[in-house]
Amino acid sequence: MAATLRLILASGSPRRRELLSLTGIPFETASVEIDETFDPSLSVEQNVTEISRKKAEAVCRSLNLPTDEAVVLGSDTTVLLDSRPLGKPLDYEHAFSMLWALQGRTHEVLTGFCILHGTEALLGHARTIVEFEPMTPEEIDRYIDLMKPFDKAGAYGIQDPMLACFIRRIDGCYYNVVGLPLSKVYAALKPLFPLPPSRP
Repeated sequence: MAATLRLILASGSPRRRELLSLTGIPFETASVEIDETFDPSLSVEQNVTEISRKKAEAVCRSLNLPTDEAVVLGSDTTVLLDSRPLGKPLDYEHAFSMLWALQGRTHEVLTGFCILHGTEALLGHARTIVEFEPMTPEEIDRYIDLMKPFDKAGAYGIQDPMLACFIRRIDGCYYNVVGLPLSKVYAALKPLFPLPPSRP
């Protein structure tokens, strides 16, 4: 069964594509625009996992996939400052204000994921604590100008040039901050995509 399964990443993010490729499992990508607005009646953890589920389900519907022949992975990341989700910046000023608020402080990065296969939906999430070294207004301005982080939660990518120089501390999974809690996702995928037998 495992040899016939298709793994599909429900995301257009090049960062998630790069991370999933580290598992060595062949996969395809597909993405569908959905409403990613948080439901105020749910916790942040529930919101990121439910949005992940919606992404995976939307891709299943768009591709009309037989659910027993495909495994679809959806994921959603948010940055929390004082327990408040920051989301993605709307424009330059919004990005600057987000980054300025993060300076010299710790914040949380929360990523939810959903793995759909057959009638099963496996939901999970991971949390990482990140602390920045202080950046000057000029350094923030240069970072935004060079990297244009408008598609990134919290207005930054931890792997980006310049920004990487200001990471003081990380507590938790680094890859989770990039956009996918890789160890948790791989542990969930392994039973569906076992390694071939070792050579004698």
